[in-house]
Amino acid sequence: MTTLDTVEAAMLTASAVMVLIAGALLLFRIWYGPSMLDRAVALDVAAALIIAGIAVKAAHDRDSFYFPVMLVLAFLGFTGSVGIARFIAVRDRPSVRADGKEDHR
Repeated sequence: MTTLDTVEAAMLTASAVMVLIAGALLLFRIWYGPSMLDRAVALDVAAALIIAGIAVKAAHDRDSFYFPVMLVLAFLGFTGSVGIARFIAVRDRPSVRADGKEDHR
């Protein structure tokens, strides 16, 4: 095993550990998030972490099979976060009273 292989193995191990730590912190944010928006952002980050985990596996296996899978997951994560943002924007829109004034609740 050459020095380059040792460095590569150490980098892959470090990146896998960072993805796992970020996943644990992410679960904490989803569970204890003070607002719905925090939870929505955490779910968007979850998609990015899943993609990062798959990328670490692809780099470890030296296999390019997972690249289209990561692309599809990135698209699904993007459309999911746009949908959640639209839902929150509609839900948090101020309502208009009968006299034409906005009701700020």
